[in-house]
Amino acid sequence: MNSAVFTSLIPVILFIAIGFFVGRRGWIRAGAVKDLANLVFMVLTPALLFRTMSTVHLEDLNFGPVGIYFVAFGMVYTASLVWQGFSRLGAARALANTFSNALMIGVPVVGLVFGEEGLVTLFTLISVHSLILLTAATVVFELASAREHAGRDGGVQLPMWRTVLQAIRNGILHPVPLPIIAGLLFAQTGLLVPELVGKPLQLLGQALGPIALLLVGVTLAFTTVGHHFKAALRIALVKCVVHPLVLATLGWALGLSGMPLAVMIVTAALPVGANVFLFAQRYAVAEDEVTASVAVSTALGLVTMPVAILAVTRFVV
Repeated sequence: MNSAVFTSLIPVILFIAIGFFVGRRGWIRAGAVKDLANLVFMVLTPALLFRTMSTVHLEDLNFGPVGIYFVAFGMVYTASLVWQGFSRLGAARALANTFSNALMIGVPVVGLVFGEEGLVTLFTLISVHSLILLTAATVVFELASAREHAGRDGGVQLPMWRTVLQAIRNGILHPVPLPIIAGLLFAQTGLLVPELVGKPLQLLGQALGPIALLLVGVTLAFTTVGHHFKAALRIALVKCVVHPLVLATLGWALGLSGMPLAVMIVTAALPVGANVFLFAQRYAVAEDEVTASVAVSTALGLVTMPVAILAVTRFVV
């Protein structure tokens, strides 16, 4: 099993390293990174998500481990917010401490280690991951912003109910949850995806893992950590070590085991997701620190992910 785990992780490390080398050599320019990201998110991701979920029936889904994941998220997020203080900076750091890169790194890793059954479990989480977590984060950021701007002149704050509704709408009309929901709805009809459509979707989905990992490496090549290293390292340690430990402890306390819990623990051990930077950018807070934390946590994840996978395959699965 250990040999199989390492064999599965070698392509992950290799593709990230190749992407880093390509970026350093200048074979891909920094301005092209956004275009590659759009290709991953808008084309390859929906193809893989829809095709995988188009054969899954709702009664086969296990939401228990997903619930544990959200409880662990809530515990670490709340503790981080209390420790950092209720502000935009505290909200940014709390989200960085807890929001995983479940798509660009999680999908290839889980697919290689746990196969399609593991991907179904991961996609069950992803289907509500962004919707619930990013909606909650939006509310916290808006409340923190309103508190910081209390008493100041200028700037009209949207009513909270409009903020929440907008966050929910954006969470559903998104290239990640939408194809999952569409695939699940299609599966419940009992129909099969025609080969004329299914084969192209399969080929596009197979391209997601390599291109996403190469993109991670390229992004790292253009990221400057600088004097934000210490703050980024603190975030990376919470994200890649504390978060999965809290989740594993909860699962152990509840007597859970098996592959679905293992996938949740590995997902919690993933590096900081890119959506955190979008929040930092939108609310104009800690942008450089969050960018550095994505890079540092990705580097740290190359150590912590194999450890987490070895641990769960030995003690959980």
